[in-house]
Amino acid sequence: MRDLGVGFGYLIKGQRWVGRHGRWFGFGLLPGLVTLVLYAAALVGLGYGADNLVSWATPFADDWSSPWLGLLRNTLTVLVFALGLFLAVITFTAVTLLVGQPFYESLSEQVDRTEGGEVPESGLPLWRDLWISARDSVRILVRVGLYSVLLFALGFIPVVGQTVVPVIGFCVTGYFLAEELTAVALQRRGMVLKDRLVLLRGRRMLTLGFGVPLGLAFLVPFVAVFLMPGAVAGATLLARDLVASDEDGDDDADPAPYTLDKD
Repeated sequence: MRDLGVGFGYLIKGQRWVGRHGRWFGFGLLPGLVTLVLYAAALVGLGYGADNLVSWATPFADDWSSPWLGLLRNTLTVLVFALGLFLAVITFTAVTLLVGQPFYESLSEQVDRTEGGEVPESGLPLWRDLWISARDSVRILVRVGLYSVLLFALGFIPVVGQTVVPVIGFCVTGYFLAEELTAVALQRRGMVLKDRLVLLRGRRMLTLGFGVPLGLAFLVPFVAVFLMPGAVAGATLLARDLVASDEDGDDDADPAPYTLDKD
């Protein structure tokens, strides 16, 4: 449980970092603003069209009597929108990072620079970095899609579908958000997707402590945009210490001096 608090500490530390470096905060806002406009339009469209989509997908219920017809379709409409929101939270980071690859690469490098030590660079041309990021994002989204379908189905289970399933959904969201964000720094360190997942899986609670609060915050309109620069900064700090801990060969060691009581 301690790792949850330590992971959350990285998120706070990242927000503090961009707060002290206002120019980089503004620099990191631009990709999120562009992506937010696109996603807002998509969610508004889904909100208006979800009921029509459900009606089209359930023609077998057209002759059902009240209240069963309304109960079925209203429940499915809520679930469809919830699924869309879940996918939006997950994919927002991936799309924003892809759109803002040059921005966030520079921000992450600056965090490494101010924290001292080596400042790794991929050494690859921009198009190659973009291709790797896009390819890895698709692989992550496939995994997320499989989880989404499973959780959507489990949502029909009475009680469990309204209590346990949403909690699992937020954990899945947080875990893959953390992966997407730490990828900016870890990819510069030459780590491929498989190695990144192994690294984060070894400190699962730490990863959830960072990603789950961020995923919850991303549900609030506009918050995602303003948290993204700090989230990238915090993920870079997390990545630095995870790599250092992994190189030391001590998976149980606290990877970070970055706790909530540290300025």
